Amino acid sequence: MASVIALPQRKPMAESPASRSATPARRRLRTRIIVSFALLGFGLTALFAVAMLHLRNRLENQLIEKTLQREVASLVQQVETQPDKQPYFLMFDARTFSDDNAFKINPLYRYLTPGMHEVREHDGNGVMLVYKVAVRRGLSQQGKPFTSLVRYNVTDAAATSDLLTRWLLGAVLAFSVFALLLGWWSASKVMAPVSDLAQRLRRSGNSAEPEALAASFPDDEVGELAKALDDYAARLTEVVQRDREFNADVSHELRTPLAVIRGAVELLLARTELDERTRTRLARIQRAEQQCTDLISALLLLSRNERAVGQCNVAKVAQQQLDSHRAQLAGKPVELRLEGDTRLQLDVPDSALAVALGNLIGNAVKYTPGGEVVVRVLQDSVEVVDSGPGLSAEDAAKLFTRGYRGTHAGHSQGGGIGLSIVRRLCTLYGWDVRVRPGADKGVVATLTFGQGQERA
Repeated sequence: MASVIALPQRKPMAESPASRSATPARRRLRTRIIVSFALLGFGLTALFAVAMLHLRNRLENQLIEKTLQREVASLVQQVETQPDKQPYFLMFDARTFSDDNAFKINPLYRYLTPGMHEVREHDGNGVMLVYKVAVRRGLSQQGKPFTSLVRYNVTDAAATSDLLTRWLLGAVLAFSVFALLLGWWSASKVMAPVSDLAQRLRRSGNSAEPEALAASFPDDEVGELAKALDDYAARLTEVVQRDREFNADVSHELRTPLAVIRGAVELLLARTELDERTRTRLARIQRAEQQCTDLISALLLLSRNERAVGQCNVAKVAQQQLDSHRAQLAGKPVELRLEGDTRLQLDVPDSALAVALGNLIGNAVKYTPGGEVVVRVLQDSVEVVDSGPGLSAEDAAKLFTRGYRGTHAGHSQGGGIGLSIVRRLCTLYGWDVRVRPGADKGVVATLTFGQGQERA
């Protein structure tokens, strides 16, 4: 059987500008421009600083290592070919030692493996010194292994590198602040006409006649946007005007002939010489006129999206709708019955409730080939229960969709908009309508009322 279908009682309230601005996920265009400039400035300067530091360190290391390699190779050659002569150096400090006298060498250098190293040590005054050290192993003429090392003092170069790093960090910070200020200034210039357009559009929306926007802006992108908004406002105003004129025409042109029909029928029914068959037909015309009047009133309320003020007794309106549909059964074996509370009152006009209940009752009568249709007036709702074939899953999912006709509709008349009107009336008045399968068979349609009900 079909699942329960529920309609929302009220439309969700529109989100206020304050709540929109407080939403973290949404950022103003001006803020995005400023942040973009700041990130661009920071990213470019940081990339430049990293590239400069990398390039400087790489060139410096290559130069030092190449020089050290030459010096240590020269030292090994001197020891191997001229062991009796004192080695000579121009720029570097060097040591050569064998495994036998390695204990005389500073432990920081004694156990270094062949290759390039960086060694840090304190001098006599406690100042940290940084050395690049090249180490290589060799063999003396007597076949004894020895170790040669050459070290180069790079303390000044390291200090220069630290100074350069601090300067580059300062440059990154300065350029980032500059980019932030530039972004703020650019955003102010870029967003000024957009903010002006938004303010003019807001003022225009609060007036009866929309303000022409394009004349106040130059022929640029904002001007094109203003022209598009002017064109949209003109078309929207035309549509609203046509809607107002149509509502006025419907209210006058349709109600006038209906009032004439009502008066003529009342005069004819007052005649005593009418036969019963003619009186029945006139009563049917009278009910049809009342249904048309109620439907026109309800549709006008929906088109204006406004709640009309009134007082109606739910049981009385339900009984009128049952009487109207009972007269249209034409021999169909269906019993129509009213049960429940007769004191329930609503602060709505009779026409709105009559249209809502009339469509629910009419739907139940149409799809019940035989049995009964019971209308129960409860404490704050009305149930329309029929003994028909029930609902399919497809009907349950699309029942209140405009233009949809159920699978049991067959060749019956109707455009499938009755229950759609019920849904819209429920949204307008804060009601709720649900349709569910009956206990044994059939369908139960429940119309639940929101605020405004009371007991007589």
